[in-house]
Order: sequence, then structure tokens, then C-alpha cells
Amino acid sequence: MKDFTEKTLSSEQIFEGRIINLQVDEVELPNGKKSKRELVKHPGAVAIIPITREGKIVLVRQYRKPLEKMVVEIPAGKLEKNEAPFQTAERELQEETGYRCQALQYVTSFYTSPGFADEIVHLYYTDQLERLEVPLDTDEDEFVEVIEVTLDEAFKLVREKQIYDAKTAYAIQYLQLKQLVKGS
Repeated sequence: MKDFTEKTLSSEQIFEGRIINLQVDEVELPNGKKSKRELVKHPGAVAIIPITREGKIVLVRQYRKPLEKMVVEIPAGKLEKNEAPFQTAERELQEETGYRCQALQYVTSFYTSPGFADEIVHLYYTDQLERLEVPLDTDEDEFVEVIEVTLDEAFKLVREKQIYDAKTAYAIQYLQLKQLVKGS
């Protein structure tokens, strides 16, 4: 197997934000030439596939400024400093949906855009939900509408391009495979 590792020669942080940092690295390529890499540094995130007792998927509908449109997604959120992914998942589930869960099952982790970002998403599943008596407040700049849909309705939302992000599409495919395995 060939090694295409790029050696970092220098790194310059060009932006430090609340959610992401941006840096430009100068690298030495495997062929000895130099190049620049623009990198998005992200603390990581979690996403949850929550299923109600009735077998419905709990989703959130919200406006996404980069897309300039409303989209439907599974609940998700950024890892906070010194917070384990499962703790973030429990917190985000409560804040965004008004549900808590008795147990979370780890599904997988994946990088969202490894060509320029180091963001990793840790995906969890739960079908052990209970409504909070007093829902938690969402972040002050976050406005979401909770919807509950069947798997068929979720596929329709994908076709209508209301579900338009990779983590939610992955979650729907995961549920479809889970259903197929259960049915065989």
C-alpha cells in the first residue's frame, strides 16, 4: 500500500469562531512539491435516531442559513468541551425534541467532509423515549419544530428535498436496513 501522507510545513489560523476555526496549512506532497490546504476545524457533533413507541421517527424542522431554506433533520448538536458524545446526545435530544431516553445505542461515527473538514459525527439510536414533563429550552438562537414521521413519510421527505443532509439520509437508510434485517 502506498503512503500519500502530506507533511505539514506550516499552519496559520485565519479565523477563530464559536463553532469552527479555519486554518491554512502549507504541506509537502508525496512527490516533494508544496501545496496549501484550507482546513475547517470542528469539535465534533452527535446525531440521534429517536423512535417513538408507535414506531415514528422524531425529526426537527429548522431553517439552515447556509442553504437559505427550511430542512428536516434528525436531532443533532455540537460536542461541548469536556462532554462525552453520549452526554451530548442525551442533552441534544432533550433540548431539541422534548424527549429523553432510557438508553442510547451507539451506531457509528463518520466524517462529514474529509476533503476540507475534520468534523466527526457520532450517531446514536434509541427507541426508548419518554416525554419530558417540562421541555428544556433550545439554544437562544435555535428555532425548531418537532415532527414525527413513519419511515415511508421520511422517504417522501427525501424525495421532496426537505430531508437534504447526509446524517439524516444515513439514519433513514439505517432504519430501512434494520427493518429489512428484522423482517428476514
